[in-house]
Amino acid sequence: MNQAPDRAPAPPLAERLRPRTLAEVVGQPHLLGPGMPLRIAFESGRPHSCILWGPPGTGKTTIARLMAQAFDAQFIAISAVLGGVKDIRDAVERAQQAQQGLAPRRTIVFVDEVHRFNKSQQDAFLPHVESGLFTFIGATTENPSFEVNSALLSRATVYVLQSLTADDLMHIVARAQAQQALPAIDSVALERLLGHADGDARRLLNTLETVAVTAAAEGVAQIDEAWLLKVLGQQLRRYDKGGEQFYDTISALHKSVRGSDPDAALYWLVRMLDGGADPRYLARRMLRMASEDIGLADPRALRLALDAAEVYERLGSPEGELALAECVVYLAVAPKSNAVYKAYNAARAWVRQDVTRPVPLHLRNAPTRLMKQLDYGKGYRYAHDEEGGFAAGERYLPEGMPDQRFYDPVPRGLEIRIGEKLAELRRRNREDAGG
Repeated sequence: MNQAPDRAPAPPLAERLRPRTLAEVVGQPHLLGPGMPLRIAFESGRPHSCILWGPPGTGKTTIARLMAQAFDAQFIAISAVLGGVKDIRDAVERAQQAQQGLAPRRTIVFVDEVHRFNKSQQDAFLPHVESGLFTFIGATTENPSFEVNSALLSRATVYVLQSLTADDLMHIVARAQAQQALPAIDSVALERLLGHADGDARRLLNTLETVAVTAAAEGVAQIDEAWLLKVLGQQLRRYDKGGEQFYDTISALHKSVRGSDPDAALYWLVRMLDGGADPRYLARRMLRMASEDIGLADPRALRLALDAAEVYERLGSPEGELALAECVVYLAVAPKSNAVYKAYNAARAWVRQDVTRPVPLHLRNAPTRLMKQLDYGKGYRYAHDEEGGFAAGERYLPEGMPDQRFYDPVPRGLEIRIGEKLAELRRRNREDAGG
């Protein structure tokens, strides 16, 4: 007896409810509302390369698919987590075929988690974006200023997507209830679900689907908070502590470290880990804290932050998280200095407004006879041959440029000694100049 073939499983609820038209997209009115930038792009009929930057579950993939649909373009999706150079080559070949066919079509290449591609992989898109072979759309949850190559970033418009509001999420719940037989949910349980979703439509729909399946299996007709806690347990703790947003929480962690409060710093670190934040992101932020807020008052802080990041890469969660905890406590109790941070910003501001000054001849390298004949390097004093390894009175700034004091060490930690050393060197410079 022939058995009927198994029916393919139904796609997840999140996929079934994926918007099919721009009008069905929930949220992002600052981009998709009438007269707003992305809406104008859709209506123009002319696709352009862009980066969609925002938290998970805010519609980045959906918007990219709808753009391809609006422009009748071939849609090629690449996951930067799973893909590589071969996937990029395949996309180029398919785009060329679509362009050269009997009915030429545009191509949109969508790269999800584009920040996971390294520099060479990102660079592989550049010539094809410039030639117009395809339109590039990247999606990222990380700041593209830090994670996307400047060359690629300069050729793409960045659109910032925001977490969905409670009203947006309520709209999605209503749509899900119309699509699938969901049990009734009381107001307290619903508030819990919305808090757990944390502005992420995909997380909300996946949770609703889990709830629906479990309720059907147990014959539950009305969902209350007690049953929800029993079914989902620890999952509901994720960012459901007053509705604070992700970047507010990392700001609290950074400011607790800067304020030298190890207990508060540990609390916010654990809150973020408990909330599902990527520990690698936290490790990167600690590197920033070590450079910005501790600096040369304790140079060991930067090394410790690098070590903590490496330990986490080797051990993963949860073992590697202890190294992050050790690091955040050290950063909190370390002496603080933002002198290097201020000096760097001051130097950048000066260079930005100043003319391009030539390098003084005595500081230039002279690897050829011609350069020596042109006096490159002439008169340069080799510091190691001078008393105390310091060429008193020697000047290293461009000619005509006023003396600058970008770096001013603070009287804390190692910078106390650095300040004393700089004061002594400046005294010797004044004496050499007869001051």
